[in-house]
Amino acid sequence: MHVLFEEDGAFKAATIVSDNDSSLQVETVSGKRSKIKAANVLLRYSEPAPAALLDQAEVLASEIEPDFLWECLGDGEFSFSDFASEYFGHTGTAIEVAALLLALHSAPIYFHRKGKGRFRKAPAEILQAALTGLEKKRQQALSIERMVGQLTAFSLPPEFQPMLGQLLYKPDRNRGETKALEAACSETGLTAAHLLERCGAIRSAHDYHLQRFLLEQFPRGTAFPAIEQPQFPTGLPRADVQAFSIDDATTTEIDDAFSLRTLPGLGWRVGIHIAAPSLGIAPGSPLDEIARARLSTVYMPGSKITMLPNAVVERFALASGREVPAISLYLTVTPELEVTACESRLEIIPVVANLRHHDVEPQFNEQTIANGLPEFPFRDELLTLWHLANACEGRRGKPSAMQGNHDYNFRIDGDLADAEACRVEISARQRGSPLDKLVAELMIVANSTWGGLLANNGVAAIYRVQTGGKVRMSTAPQAHEGLGVKQYAWSSSPLRRYVDLLNQWQLIACLKGETPPFAARSDALFAALRDFELTYSAYAEFQRSMERYWCLRWLRQQGMDTIGATIVGRENLARLDHLPLTQRVPSAPDLKPGERIRLRIESIDYLTLALGCRYLETLAPAGGAEDGAEDETLEAVG
Repeated sequence: MHVLFEEDGAFKAATIVSDNDSSLQVETVSGKRSKIKAANVLLRYSEPAPAALLDQAEVLASEIEPDFLWECLGDGEFSFSDFASEYFGHTGTAIEVAALLLALHSAPIYFHRKGKGRFRKAPAEILQAALTGLEKKRQQALSIERMVGQLTAFSLPPEFQPMLGQLLYKPDRNRGETKALEAACSETGLTAAHLLERCGAIRSAHDYHLQRFLLEQFPRGTAFPAIEQPQFPTGLPRADVQAFSIDDATTTEIDDAFSLRTLPGLGWRVGIHIAAPSLGIAPGSPLDEIARARLSTVYMPGSKITMLPNAVVERFALASGREVPAISLYLTVTPELEVTACESRLEIIPVVANLRHHDVEPQFNEQTIANGLPEFPFRDELLTLWHLANACEGRRGKPSAMQGNHDYNFRIDGDLADAEACRVEISARQRGSPLDKLVAELMIVANSTWGGLLANNGVAAIYRVQTGGKVRMSTAPQAHEGLGVKQYAWSSSPLRRYVDLLNQWQLIACLKGETPPFAARSDALFAALRDFELTYSAYAEFQRSMERYWCLRWLRQQGMDTIGATIVGRENLARLDHLPLTQRVPSAPDLKPGERIRLRIESIDYLTLALGCRYLETLAPAGGAEDGAEDETLEAVG
């Protein structure tokens, strides 16, 4: 005697060895003996042998159509063995009964199980929904197969065009398009980005990197909403100064300027003037919400995304020929360049000039200062301020800039909408020039002085702190060891950094004797600090990646096969000559910082920003190796 039983969700046949009331000992086709519960037995039969039952039943079951079975059944529950006789028109053989069981079990959308060997046909509406779902899956499978075929032939399926951003940056693995892309990547051995590039879906590698950043940081786009322009404050006194700014050629957010007035017999009165959009933008206003959402201007070679609308920037920037509101810090400076007094004011300042580095530096540099300056506008003012900057640097005991380091300027010729057709020029400018030192030191004076004023008056602010070599933001006025000051509160770039705008609100309230908008330890203050740190870091990383992209483009544009480099860090981290581009060189022997090497450029990938280099030789020592250390003075200038 044999039995058909169910075990672990599968049907099995075996020969009975012993039969008890509640259990049986059986021997399976493999010869293994086991004990099963009598409740799990579905059918007892005498022939055929267990080895043949399921094989023959499966063949017969494949001929049974579930649609016809469903039509034959009523709405109540039924036993498969009872229904077998009705279906076959005679008492079913073991093979026929087992075949019907397999047919019922393999069509769960038609027949719902209701217990051991019992079923009920699915209601018509449920069956129709299930069949519709199956057909949808079948069509999706066919669609995926078609899309895979198109992708492997490097043709873009039409379904991909509206959702390229999602497929590239935030793929939904439940979607058929994503499944097709993954399957095609597996077949071709390409990444999703490289495959879609081959299919013509990526306009340019520049656009690929830009769109990723915009999707992450500006999901609603970079356009500003229509908003009412802020008004200048009324009642502010007009300063009797001739203010001038010092910036590079591309700066439009001009937020700092200087003035110098001789005090006969006493020395000078030095003015440090900072644009004051905080006098026109109220905390909690729509413009504040815009600035709070963006938190900083985003910089990249050839373009930028401003924190504030251009019209607002133009309204408050310290542009030449305009009179604009400012927060001014006046220093009384002796002929020995000692600062004996300082005073902060809210006022309107006339700006008479916007000096640009490229115009001034040929006439005002270390060599011309040593040899005697030629005549040019603001010569005397710049020289006096430079001497003051040197004195301030000496008192701090910290250099204004890491000597030997460079700033790199990118000039992009062409329309970035067609970045692949653009040409890039990269020029190096050594840090620590007289103009750099002048601006950096006076910004350090302003930010540290106003930070101290806020701290002494118990007004909350956000400080830039450096202890143990680590730079961080804090609401506590702690030392900035890298700059050698007791406290340092960013306040000098309110047109392009939200922290500066916030600190400016606090400073204005302090100067006016009013309640500041942000209380100490307020949730809003801590949230602004946290969000700014995260966002500012993300923006800086994006800027570095775009600079790397244009450096790679420059290498290809120059047709360079080899290039010199200087080891600047551990594990053979090298900085390539003429570029702000660092690269590890595993193929090189262990080298010390400062050693010069030559590299062969083997591959460039604009999508991953990967540069493949191979060590060729170690070069003879050369002076002036660039240092890879971060220069905190950039924060002071910025």
